[in-house]
Amino acid sequence: MKKFMMTLAMALTMTVAFAEGEENEKTNSIEAYSFNIDMTKLGSALRLSVDQWESVDFVQKQFTQEMMNAGASSQEERVHLMNKAISHDLTYMHNILNEEQYKTYVTILNATLKNRGLK
Repeated sequence: MKKFMMTLAMALTMTVAFAEGEENEKTNSIEAYSFNIDMTKLGSALRLSVDQWESVDFVQKQFTQEMMNAGASSQEERVHLMNKAISHDLTYMHNILNEEQYKTYVTILNATLKNRGLK
């Protein structure tokens, strides 16, 4: 029984160690910073009006470019540039969207960043 518990503890430790390595690899990967946003799905989720559609599309293209620049930069600058891109995006989106749409957008953005290992 003691051998079994020791083996189980070692297996769990190894799993956690490999999971941490995968998380770091995801954050260091340029693909994690590539945001190809489907405007049709985003527009549907946010219930965008025709007037909001063009503005949101422009802001999303700008955000995508800023995130790609962050992903291509050095490790030291990456976090700063990513936070700057997110801050700009949220500021612009807050000006375009109403409060309900903005809350939905923030939820979507946070989930996306977490899924990519960026937050």
